[in-house]
Amino acid sequence: MTTLTVHPDQVRPDQVGPDRTGPDRRLHHALSTHHHHHGWWWKTLVAGLALWSATIVVTAWTGNANLVPTLILLGSFLVPFCVVLFVVERVHGNISMLQLVLAFFVGGVCGVLGASLLEANLAQNTWTYGLVGLIEEFVKGVLLVIIGWRVVPKTAAQGALLGATVGAGFAAFESAGYAFNAAISAQGINLVSLLQTEVIRAILAPVGHVLWTALLGAVIFGAARLHARFRWSWWIPVAYLGASLLHALWDSMSGLASLVAVLLTRNALQQLEAGDVLARTANAVESLSIVLYIVGLAVVSAAGVIALLLVVRHYLRTRDRRISVA
Repeated sequence: MTTLTVHPDQVRPDQVGPDRTGPDRRLHHALSTHHHHHGWWWKTLVAGLALWSATIVVTAWTGNANLVPTLILLGSFLVPFCVVLFVVERVHGNISMLQLVLAFFVGGVCGVLGASLLEANLAQNTWTYGLVGLIEEFVKGVLLVIIGWRVVPKTAAQGALLGATVGAGFAAFESAGYAFNAAISAQGINLVSLLQTEVIRAILAPVGHVLWTALLGAVIFGAARLHARFRWSWWIPVAYLGASLLHALWDSMSGLASLVAVLLTRNALQQLEAGDVLARTANAVESLSIVLYIVGLAVVSAAGVIALLLVVRHYLRTRDRRISVA
């Protein structure tokens, strides 16, 4: 359901500029269209957490393995789907809730399939994380352009929201795969490992694939400058490389934290070279690496959030200057 309203990221049709022929004509019908705000994202999150908790209790009580797929689906899709509802309440223009849901599911499935095919023959070496970041952000970027081809208006905020939707779909299906692998063990279903994996990935989901694709989407849509068609900008490859770098740093943070912990822990490097690491030294390295891992993820997340805010702010100011000149 839509209504006519004034939105901070919208302008009047007569302020768009002289280029209003052809595909740009759709912009006049979309600039004043906005979805209602209901707060359904946090209501769904609360209800979903209650259902997920109840499923954990029943599964642990009965030992029914048939409930494991329910646990995987609830735990993997709850937070990403709430991201979609968050987007639904803030997106405007000619994109509907159905299109956003399709972007979530189709973008997620095609994203993980495409990334899996491109990553199938990657060798495990120093550059693996960088290549994975480049591949996955490329796949999501292509899907974002395809899904958003007819979306108007094309603004940085609109691109960030649509990018977050595609990233959420990718995160949901990827998390389901990780949860499934964590549940399988030689002794049968490992419920503790499954839940640990789901909790960690659910907490980190908004600052993972969601954030990186939102950053890329903000630049791609912002470069269109309110036109109905995408436009090229050298900032697009810069944003792609930036999102891929954040992705690679995120994936490699565990190894980086362990390396830095060894270098910072006294005598750890000498003991490793001698092949005789004391238990006290090993515990010190492990504790420090955990702290560094958390700090590293926080720094990467903060860098992504700041970059996204700066991009949206930049294109908003560019739009305002364009309107004032017109």
